Amino acid sequence: MTTPKDFSACVAQYDPNALPVEAAQEIVRQWAMPRPSDAQAERASLHDALGRVLAEDVVSPIDVPAFDNSAMDGYAFAGAALARGVDSIDLSVAGTAFAGRPFEATPGAAECVRIMTGALMPAGCDTVIPQELVTREGDTIRFPAAKIRAGQNRRLSGEDLAKGRPALLAGRIVRASDLGLLASLGIGYVAVRKRLVVAFFSTGDELRSVGEALSPGSVYDSNRYTLFAMLRRLGVETIDLGIVRDDRASLEKALREATGRADVVISSGGVSVGDADFTRELMSSLGDVAFWKIAMRPGRPLAFGRLWSGARPGAGKPALFFGLPGNPVAVMATFYFIVREALLAMSGAARQPLTAIRASAAGPMKKRAGRTEFQRGIATRDADGRWSVVTTGSQGSGVLSSMSEANCFIVLEHARGDIDAGDDVEIVPFDGLI
Repeated sequence: MTTPKDFSACVAQYDPNALPVEAAQEIVRQWAMPRPSDAQAERASLHDALGRVLAEDVVSPIDVPAFDNSAMDGYAFAGAALARGVDSIDLSVAGTAFAGRPFEATPGAAECVRIMTGALMPAGCDTVIPQELVTREGDTIRFPAAKIRAGQNRRLSGEDLAKGRPALLAGRIVRASDLGLLASLGIGYVAVRKRLVVAFFSTGDELRSVGEALSPGSVYDSNRYTLFAMLRRLGVETIDLGIVRDDRASLEKALREATGRADVVISSGGVSVGDADFTRELMSSLGDVAFWKIAMRPGRPLAFGRLWSGARPGAGKPALFFGLPGNPVAVMATFYFIVREALLAMSGAARQPLTAIRASAAGPMKKRAGRTEFQRGIATRDADGRWSVVTTGSQGSGVLSSMSEANCFIVLEHARGDIDAGDDVEIVPFDGLI
């Protein structure tokens, strides 16, 4: 098991006081190992499988399609008729084939069958001429031979998916389209990973829950609701431990309870400069801390490590710990760029990188070299498909309204300085995230 002492050798630029974002991501990646699949699998019906992680490959029990069929409405015939060397083909219509109601007879060499999309190809037929290319008079059709090739517009049995081949691979997060695919194979249940359990809470004497009256100097706790929503989108099971007061006994009790019940523990607040020494002191009695500050804005104070439910580090049940900042925007930025990948990995999901797009800066942006910045932006796309982005204005980590106004993060790399109008930048769209 990796310990903090190992990082100086295995992670470039390891500095627990000011860790570059890329190095922090690599450390988290090393610690966030998938749980053993044999002990973490359960069966789920298709109605309950959406968003779950497949625990094993799904193998197709049938060929898809199950039989040769027509790819469109038209007329099925033997492609050998095209080898006669004539400019125009005349065929007699022997009958009609519908989806679910096949044509039972075998048409002759000079005959064809009116066929609908998805219908079983009649015996001896291997080609379909689209109906819009055909001239029909009574029971006879005519079409130019040059308009069609032998074998065209026919879907072969097993063409999409052959029997015995994997249809979906283990580690895939089941999507709506996957449910349709599984149903088309006659599969009603799949093996999925048990949901990752994540306990979370906010810290701060000034915090009040929604519905409580505000006293002088107090504020409503927004972070728990934000965390709940972001966790729900990842399909994990959540345990909301509420608000924990700013004292060692309360925090230790909350951490021990959370570690005993969850795979991952997330707190918000209590890891700022003024509280960092206290946090590290408490963590030393509960587990290991890999780092506690990141060269990142917003989100510099971020503690990451491992907690143990036993009386000493290494005893009992482990849980990863993320101590996020208290500022609302910093909570969202650190969650998506540090925490999210770890939760997916521990859930057994295949890696799901965030979507990144290149855009042109619509105006100048202030940026200090030596840290990665995640500014809130409004991205637009012009008629030619080119993206441009402008910031929402004030980039303070407590300006929660800026996240509602924005539609993307503007990712400004560690070594980069100020941005001029027209410079290329990377954006990560909020669609599907925030």
